[in-house]
Amino acid sequence: MPQLIQTPAELDALRETHPELALVDVRLAEDYQEGHLPGAINQCVFEVVFLHDLAGKALRRDQPVCVYGVAPESRESSTAAAKLERAGYGQVYDFRGGLEAWRAEGRPVEAPSVSPGGQAVRDGRFPLDLAESKVVWVGRNLINHHWGHVAISEGYVNFLEGAPDSGAVTVDLREITCADLAGGPLHDVLIHHLESDDFFDVENHPEAVFAFDRAEVCSESPGCQNLKLHGTLTLRGETRALTISAAAGFTPEGKAALQASLALDRTEWGVLYGSGRYFRRLAGHLVNDVIELQLRILTASAVLK
Repeated sequence: MPQLIQTPAELDALRETHPELALVDVRLAEDYQEGHLPGAINQCVFEVVFLHDLAGKALRRDQPVCVYGVAPESRESSTAAAKLERAGYGQVYDFRGGLEAWRAEGRPVEAPSVSPGGQAVRDGRFPLDLAESKVVWVGRNLINHHWGHVAISEGYVNFLEGAPDSGAVTVDLREITCADLAGGPLHDVLIHHLESDDFFDVENHPEAVFAFDRAEVCSESPGCQNLKLHGTLTLRGETRALTISAAAGFTPEGKAALQASLALDRTEWGVLYGSGRYFRRLAGHLVNDVIELQLRILTASAVLK
């Protein structure tokens, strides 16, 4: 198995005893550019072509290789070391202390002469990209389901002091589709059913609006549900409190992005058709009370500066 080293002194000793040692920074390319251990090359372990591209950098399988990441608790170096060993590299070392341990001792790092600085969040109101922002709905009964899209007609996120402060998303219920019935004779039948007063009463209530006035950061880890949006949902003329847990962050272009999946009890907003709580003996007309919604929103312009 890969040999573990913890400290910069151990890495120094390894380089002395193995002059051919290849030192590989397996972090993101942009992190490598901001600062890396002297003499290290970069190959990001998150890339699916990690092994292929590393082989293209003239590393031999009989050559000693030492990989490192950002810090002991981040697993990129151990992941890379395991991949290399499985690929047949005979002398693999994992500098688990990583860049954090190196810098803790005040050791120098290499970086380009012009290094990208940290990006700050601009305050202000940022409209949504309506082409890229979407809502997917899923409705079910006991053994079947339908799913489709509903259009976002407008929306914005307001940032204050570097964090989301408030915002709103307006959904146009006149622009609802059913993907699994697309092109079939039952598509329009279902859509008319959803638009009628059985469900959303679109003639009288053509829009639904989620507006939030408080955003709670609940984790610093990207990729998890790190944000809670506290607000209200107005649907079919009824306004109820709603909190959405979401995964939020920034795209490589600096746009703010958010993804969320939530289960919505439609009966709380007066959508009662087919509900077993309100009707007896529905037979095949039973419809689950819960509608599943998948939300993706993206700002039209960059939030980072």
